[in-house]
Amino acid sequence: MKIKTKTLSYEEVMALPRPKHRKPLKPIFPLQLVVRLLAILDLTPTKFTYDTHGMEQLRKGEPCLILMNHSSFIDLKIVSKIFFPKPYGIVCTSDGFVGKNLLMRLLGCIPTQKFVSDVTLIRDMEYLLKKKRTSVLMYPEASYSFDGTATPLPRKMGVLLKKLNVPVVTIITQGAFARDPLYNGLQKRKVTVRADVKCLATAQQIKEMSVAQLDALLDEAFSFDNFRYQQENGIVIDEPFRADGLNRILYRCPHCHAEGKTVGKGTTLTCQHCGKVYTLDPLGHLVADDAAFTHIPDWYAWQRRQVRQELENGTYKLDVPVKIGMLVDTKALYFVGEGRLTHDENGFTLTGCDGKLQYSQGPLACYGLYADYYWYELGDVICIGNKDALYYCFPQGGDVVAKTRLAAEELYKLKKARKVPVSP
Repeated sequence: MKIKTKTLSYEEVMALPRPKHRKPLKPIFPLQLVVRLLAILDLTPTKFTYDTHGMEQLRKGEPCLILMNHSSFIDLKIVSKIFFPKPYGIVCTSDGFVGKNLLMRLLGCIPTQKFVSDVTLIRDMEYLLKKKRTSVLMYPEASYSFDGTATPLPRKMGVLLKKLNVPVVTIITQGAFARDPLYNGLQKRKVTVRADVKCLATAQQIKEMSVAQLDALLDEAFSFDNFRYQQENGIVIDEPFRADGLNRILYRCPHCHAEGKTVGKGTTLTCQHCGKVYTLDPLGHLVADDAAFTHIPDWYAWQRRQVRQELENGTYKLDVPVKIGMLVDTKALYFVGEGRLTHDENGFTLTGCDGKLQYSQGPLACYGLYADYYWYELGDVICIGNKDALYYCFPQGGDVVAKTRLAAEELYKLKKARKVPVSP
């Protein structure tokens, strides 16, 4: 999948009119049918199946909030298989509308900016649920999982559930991540995919529960480990490219502690600094003599702890040249030039376009970070911004995306706990 792009000056982009907000549309059946037919083509090779739990609690025609874990591009097709012909809107990142605004609206999509405060989103969801009697699909993690485990959920999701006051249904997939992990460069593996569909809570149960109880319920539902599932169920993935791009998430060598020196290629992950070699076996284990880690999420969690320590002792710093794209409407992603992206305990700073672009974003702007690999086939990306403009930063050297996302998440926690004072 690609995105429409244009090259303009920073001044030209900033002068463009911003689109006006429009209420979401109920999806039209012909397009639902097209999605369903496309889903058949993609899901058939995966031998997709699903189990339902407690779905009889939903009344016929009753709209619900559908919460799904975000694993790969196949997610939307899974939902179509499960719910067709039931209409549902889709909370979708605004870049998904670029070049296809009308189509996305007719599909019932609701645009939002990932990890940017968006009060209109809640109103749009309420509009579809209450006025149009249409269910709404939302990915509460907001971003694809990097290591096959759940990414942090926004706190007080329970507040949203109480405000919407509709039944909540969860879809948790197994195999979707293994089929097409984000780091693997869009190379699909031969993997069986399944899902569990569960009525997590009825509207009445939501009324009776506290926000903290609802948050805990969601945390439990979104607790999974795709690599562990693969191993426990003996799922063999023997494609010769299964370790391609693994360096994107396992960027720090646990033996020599060098960063940006690992290379994932074929079936191995090699540190070019110390020469240590790991093999990713067909069951998803990391195999090496004197292995520091045998489980990919354990390695990723160790990197998180290392980043947190750097933040606590004041040594964390990102400073990288970037190519800059801007999103201010749904007509195109506008490339405005080059610049530098820095990140430290005070948050992000982006400069560029011959000094005309100066944007800063504090560490408490959001609990997470919109970061992606091979985004729309353009490259690895880090996205920051606000309601006026989004800045898509494409790093021009090194595997910095995973570490930056970890740092943004951990810095938010630290600042929230007031353990790291903001520098003057």
